[in-house]
Amino acid sequence: MQETISVCVRNPRLCKDDLWHSHVDYEICLQTNSMCFRKKTSCVRRRYSEFVWLRHCLEQNALVMELPKLPPRNPFFSLKNTEQVVQRMKGFQEFLESVLHTTFLLSDSRLHLFLQSDLSITRMSRCALGKTKYTVAEAIQRSSSGFTSRSEKSTCDSDCERDPQLFFRTPSSRRCALTRSPLSPSTATWSYCFP
Repeated sequence: MQETISVCVRNPRLCKDDLWHSHVDYEICLQTNSMCFRKKTSCVRRRYSEFVWLRHCLEQNALVMELPKLPPRNPFFSLKNTEQVVQRMKGFQEFLESVLHTTFLLSDSRLHLFLQSDLSITRMSRCALGKTKYTVAEAIQRSSSGFTSRSEKSTCDSDCERDPQLFFRTPSSRRCALTRSPLSPSTATWSYCFP
């Protein structure tokens, strides 16, 4: 049987960090029969800065190869602009597909944590370096089997908790809201997967 790895970037969501700050995160769904992955299906939410972090990590690991580019950062990005949203999701998906079809990059534990855990950047970095009380495999297994919202992530980026179970599902003060799709006012979320 041939190994397959399918990834879909969808459902952008506006998350309010506080009164003045907000960000957009995206659902990344992975389905695979590859032995490289701990879970065969997973969904996580990631924001633009986390994609930038992942690309930087992979770049350090793959010095001799050219990595795909991410969609450009846009300080005026708006969920109300359908074209911007579609282009960003398409860019993220193309980036991930290219990475997932590069065998050498599949050995990077940070890629697996990015795609299959709900850890923050700091925790993914520490876990990949072996500086946590839990292994990469434990971090992935303890993450929700399906979708874990960013609102369920801890806002504390340190490893200060005594019990590693605490940070996987710690509620935060962030308020996340689903947005209405400009393509269809009756649709509460986006879903756009590229072939």
